[in-house]
Amino acid sequence: MLTIESVSKRFGERQVLDDVGFTVSDGRLTGFVGGNGAGKTTTMRILLGVLRADAGTVSIDGQRIGADDRRRFGYMPEERGLYPKMKVAEQVAYLARLRGMAKAAANASTDRLLDRLGIAQHANDQVESLSLGNQQRVQIAAALVHGPEVLILDEPFSGLDPIAVESVLGVLQEQAANGVPVLFSSHQLELVERLCDDLVVIAEGRIRAAGSQDELRRAAGPQAWELLTADDVGWIREVDGVRVVEFDGGFAAFEADDATAQTVLQRAVQSGTVASFGPRIPSLTEVFKEVVR
Repeated sequence: MLTIESVSKRFGERQVLDDVGFTVSDGRLTGFVGGNGAGKTTTMRILLGVLRADAGTVSIDGQRIGADDRRRFGYMPEERGLYPKMKVAEQVAYLARLRGMAKAAANASTDRLLDRLGIAQHANDQVESLSLGNQQRVQIAAALVHGPEVLILDEPFSGLDPIAVESVLGVLQEQAANGVPVLFSSHQLELVERLCDDLVVIAEGRIRAAGSQDELRRAAGPQAWELLTADDVGWIREVDGVRVVEFDGGFAAFEADDATAQTVLQRAVQSGTVASFGPRIPSLTEVFKEVVR
């Protein structure tokens, strides 16, 4: 388990991170989301030892991380970090060798990843000749080629078409299934919602929420419900303890505690045919807006 605890960082007069702390559990995909300038990339660079925190610690399984530990990390930066004139397979294998892999193992791992990511046909092409999306896939292969024990990815889905997104999603899920703690940032909340087990939300250098998707949805605000009937449900506005947030004839979305929601359901059953009734599950976008406002 990767743990960041009470980390702060200042650049001049600007407090970039303020008492940041969260965990990335083994075998789980953790989405790290926040607006531009929220502190995501700075946090990742501290995890990797690229930047030094002013305060706080980073540890794995309770042991403070050192340089040797970070050699076991896989990292994909948001900025391109590839040699543009090197051939794709040559470059990925070279990076694996820098991580201590034997030549045969590096070549085998490179071939497997390029095939898994759908870019094996570009193995002998120069990186600069590829589309930006394919360059992104090469960058992901470079982060994975040495079999990292921790994986940190900064905007891994940027510039990918839907087919490439699916191949990358599959690879990340495989890593987590093998017990690797995976932390990735993304502005694409719909992808984070599909992929991540856990979520960390940062805004203005502070962690605003952290936990599983279910935990964050439950904590996002008042309990909301949806009711759909064959009849007009305008009467719902008259029920004590109900706040209607959406209404359209036989449909109503409303906030209420459990007991009041059951009162609404009983009246709806007495009044006509109930097509559906249940809790309204907020989207990740709604959760994000709720915790950062």
